[in-house]
Amino acid sequence: MIDCRACPRLVAWREEAARTKRRAFRDWTYWARPVPGFGPPDAPLALVGLAPAAHGGNRTGRIFTGDPSGDLLYGALHEIGLASRPVSERVGDGLELYGVRITNPVHCAPPDNRPNAVERTTCRPWLERELVLLRPGLRAVLVLGGFAWQATLPALATAGWQLPRPRPGFAHGARIALAAADDGPPLTLLGCYHVSPRNTSTGRLTRPMLLDALGAAAEAAGLRPGTPPA
Repeated sequence: MIDCRACPRLVAWREEAARTKRRAFRDWTYWARPVPGFGPPDAPLALVGLAPAAHGGNRTGRIFTGDPSGDLLYGALHEIGLASRPVSERVGDGLELYGVRITNPVHCAPPDNRPNAVERTTCRPWLERELVLLRPGLRAVLVLGGFAWQATLPALATAGWQLPRPRPGFAHGARIALAAADDGPPLTLLGCYHVSPRNTSTGRLTRPMLLDALGAAAEAAGLRPGTPPA
């Protein structure tokens, strides 16, 4: 994945951001490549976001790391006991996730944080493969936002779960039981607004709402959130 150059617009943008940088990060050497998922490969819970931020994951090389969205998400995961620390700064900072894997439907930073539908489709095989690899232990998927929802549904079908007809639309608080297409385990699909500054600054998504969504997803996955490890 990290050598992929399939989307010219995204390749140009991620590399341009690494050249120009932000003043606060002028001493950083940016990752400037596709950003892979993060978390244990046998996680029973998966979170699906949107795409790396140009000066967040595109800089640090780790998903949701080094930007306000990641501050909120990892802080909430730590609060319910699914992350080892509340801050995600860079690779090598000691952060661990417990029972949770985080991935994106688009793995390169897009201009204006908005990948297009063609880029989503082009990148979808990576999400499909990740879900296939997670499938033996995966019990729940929490999708952050409508864009990711549209990418995740067909990826889940490819990975071995049956989708209802008509396909369910995205909604915050959505909860759908998916049967396996074979004799494998079922899956619970849940929806949550994305943790973007736009959503949080307007109150569309509050910290209590996020904690509720993460708690419901953890419960569906059979995890037991509790006091964060010391």
